[in-house]
Amino acid sequence: MQAASAGEHEFDLSGGRLCLDFANTLSVQTGDHLGDYGDLVAWGRQAGALTPAQAASLLDAAARQPAAAEFALARARRFRAAVYRLFAARAAGHEPATADLDALNAELARTLGKARIVRAADGFAWDWVAEDALDRVLWPVVRSAAELLTSEALSLVRECAASSCRWLFLDTTKNRSRQWCDMRVCGNRAKARRYHERRRKAV
Repeated sequence: MQAASAGEHEFDLSGGRLCLDFANTLSVQTGDHLGDYGDLVAWGRQAGALTPAQAASLLDAAARQPAAAEFALARARRFRAAVYRLFAARAAGHEPATADLDALNAELARTLGKARIVRAADGFAWDWVAEDALDRVLWPVVRSAAELLTSEALSLVRECAASSCRWLFLDTTKNRSRQWCDMRVCGNRAKARRYHERRRKAV
């Protein structure tokens, strides 16, 4: 993961999986943090889906192909919505909509051909073809969503209990009692709200 650069939005990466962090780029409170293609690339770099060199290369490609970059951004937003609905449904104990599963499978069909196995220091690792495709930031997100949906960790997906948030996260606490995407933010707000309600009732 990389720190935000000057002037960039600093993305929250508390979801526990890349695909959940991607879904959380849309906020009930603060709006859509993928305002333009540059934001999408910034998220990818901050989340570790892109190296700084890959991010810079994609921004150069987007400057040369602005219409294609806008198309890639719109596609990313559509996929983000499908990812959110898939995992929010599972967090609520419901079956995901067929249309959202179809959206994931469609992205898988586009993405799997870009995956490669390469040599690494301790053996082998997943990697991607070296190209400046404007949808490159989506490739690891698609893989992350498919892996989470088919893993035992799917049962750990939760939706933040704050009605003004609803972000997704993986509950890895020992007793599976995590309620908030971030205790310092939504958790503290809920505690403060309960405190003020008690004070008001006591008056």
